[in-house]
Amino acid sequence: MSDDLYTLNAELRHDSGKGASRRLRHEGKVPAVLYGAGKEAVALTLDHDKVNNTADHEGFYSHILTLNIGGKKEQAIVKDMQRHPYKPKLVHLDFQRVSAKEELHTNIPLHFLNEEGIKKTGGVVVHHMNDVEIACLPKDLPEYLEVDVEGLEVGDNVHLTDLKLPKGVTLLELTKGEDHDQVIVTISAQKTEAEVEAEEEASSAAPEAPATDGENDSDDKE
Repeated sequence: MSDDLYTLNAELRHDSGKGASRRLRHEGKVPAVLYGAGKEAVALTLDHDKVNNTADHEGFYSHILTLNIGGKKEQAIVKDMQRHPYKPKLVHLDFQRVSAKEELHTNIPLHFLNEEGIKKTGGVVVHHMNDVEIACLPKDLPEYLEVDVEGLEVGDNVHLTDLKLPKGVTLLELTKGEDHDQVIVTISAQKTEAEVEAEEEASSAAPEAPATDGENDSDDKE
């Protein structure tokens, strides 16, 4: 992905409140806040569609972004993003400033390799987590970590301590003690036809929950 995609134009926002935020959204903008690095928090607005399209890319959540605020550039990462409960819209974003000299804490995704080989040998790859929280300096921030399941057999597990970490990267969960070496992946046996049929029969025999009045009604409020 090009660096341009990691650059977002933003404007300072001087009004606040739910009414002001609602007006911004109707104008195709999304409100945001930028904080951290020992500086005062500032309220921002960004182009909704630009941010929403960029958010479709996995790297948006683990890459250091450039916020161009009236010609002044700030380095930041996404710390929180609120979406509308049933519309394909963003409601609010939190950005945290990044300082080259300060360690940052953030979640990055896991990429699983060679899962097809497990399926061919009668196994099923069960994911217990899809991302991990790390600590590192901005220069050492990876976009993802790889989990290679090649050669694993039914009953095998991959733990946090099995991950190969780039230089300068720490898994925060492991700093809490040895009993926090969580399982990332388990290789389970594929279900037999009989087991699948038994589950389907049990599911079809289960009574349906009675529908309630207004269950599917929705009120478009922002």
